Amino acid sequence: MPFATPLALCGPLRQPRQMLATQAYGGHASIHDDAMAGRLGFTAGPIEGPTHFSQFVPLLAHLWGREWFERGCFSAHYQTMVVEGESVRAFVEPPAVGARRARAWAEKADGTLVLEASASLLPDDAPTLLEARMAQLREPGPLVILSDLHVGMTGAEDEPVRMAMDQHMGALYPFSLAQKLAVITEPSPWYSDGAASPWGRPVIPLEMVSVLAEYSSAAARFPVKGPAVGLFADQQIRMVDGPLFVDEPYLLRREIVALSQSKRTESFWVRTRIFDATGTRLKAEMLLNHATLKQSYAGYEDEAATLAKPASG
Repeated sequence: MPFATPLALCGPLRQPRQMLATQAYGGHASIHDDAMAGRLGFTAGPIEGPTHFSQFVPLLAHLWGREWFERGCFSAHYQTMVVEGESVRAFVEPPAVGARRARAWAEKADGTLVLEASASLLPDDAPTLLEARMAQLREPGPLVILSDLHVGMTGAEDEPVRMAMDQHMGALYPFSLAQKLAVITEPSPWYSDGAASPWGRPVIPLEMVSVLAEYSSAAARFPVKGPAVGLFADQQIRMVDGPLFVDEPYLLRREIVALSQSKRTESFWVRTRIFDATGTRLKAEMLLNHATLKQSYAGYEDEAATLAKPASG
């Protein structure tokens, strides 16, 4: 080729739907509730971050075909919240011939960056975007909301889960897969018709893998203080022996792999491994940075000041 100009695949502008307006956990509304978002200084309840993952799937399937569904990894750092009515476009920079990694990002219609990401296929020895970010984390110092957590802490028990087409996913995800498929930005017969799928079974969409991995998360019983409001700051979904199938039983195991904090948040990073029903075959895994807003926890500044005081004596 006579040019070294970087090119990118891009999808159409889409307006993803907000489906978490009635989400509740810990006995209170979430940041996706407009009133709660307003109290925390946001314009409206944002659309959940992994909703945007669907816009990348046609682009990555174009690059890697069915291998993307079987061994693909999408690793994203969220940058800007999106509210219903805003338009978003996905971009993927094609890798060099034979390469197994691509740069990806999403923008609003005005060019505002929504997320940056790496997309890759196993086997791939290079760190993903989030693995590289985790490697740069510093010791968080004294934590208030997350003071009872530690790296290496695991969930209290294995969590059996499944996602049937008409299954209501509970207070954390107050909708069903069928309801999601009615409004998903990139519909596909592979998600609903086993006869159309190369694997003979309907596939759980990438964004709904997040729901499968999170809707039972309270069973892990991680001792996070509250009430406090959280959001997703970083998220990675990797298929090891994919795809995951609708109405298939799985077993989840969780582990806290990092703790961090910023000026506004305290974060715990959880790796959730998704096994087959026997617990012996790893199918997929998710890495998620749960960021908890300091301002949403009553008395945060007083507790932080107390922790900062040097011990007497």
